[in-house]
Amino acid sequence: MKSENKLVGAGLLTAITASLCCITPVLALIAGTSGVASTFSWIEPFRPYLIVMTILVLAFAWYQKLKPQKAIDCECETNEKPKFIQSKKFLGIVTVFSIVMLAFPYYSRIFYPNTEKQIIVVDKSDIKKTEFKISGMTCASCEEHVNHEVNKLNGIVNSKASYENGNAIIEFDKSETNETEIEKAINSTGYKVNDKKEN
Repeated sequence: MKSENKLVGAGLLTAITASLCCITPVLALIAGTSGVASTFSWIEPFRPYLIVMTILVLAFAWYQKLKPQKAIDCECETNEKPKFIQSKKFLGIVTVFSIVMLAFPYYSRIFYPNTEKQIIVVDKSDIKKTEFKISGMTCASCEEHVNHEVNKLNGIVNSKASYENGNAIIEFDKSETNETEIEKAINSTGYKVNDKKEN
């Protein structure tokens, strides 16, 4: 029974760890400490291995739980009900929670408030488009975090961050804000601007 509990605990831990790089930006946004968002971005390269480990550990825990028990010739009473933590119901809850954690990067953007705002452009010649190269983004949650911080600035027309391309393409009104302010906003998330170029 103790080994089953260890398996369940290991499965839960690997599932949470696998998505920690994407959970941290959401927690940082909720806590209002955006600078810690990229703290666990180093985990991203290990995510596929952690996902496989979670699946294997939970599959083995289910195998142990469902395999037929050997009959023991004993005259003692063994009708004792197993503790909740040792039940199939608990293992089921842990399995569902693990799936929710592993899928977190795919639905994390729902936790970010809609930052779209009405932009009134007085002079189209003031609109500038710049690409910022950013390091540290690992998932859609990171993109949303960058977009959220940039959109807090006045004069932002459009912000499109991409973790796959490692960049953010930002259109802004140069009479309202500038590249330095945008770079500060991005860097405040914990991700770092490495380079920028005008598009």
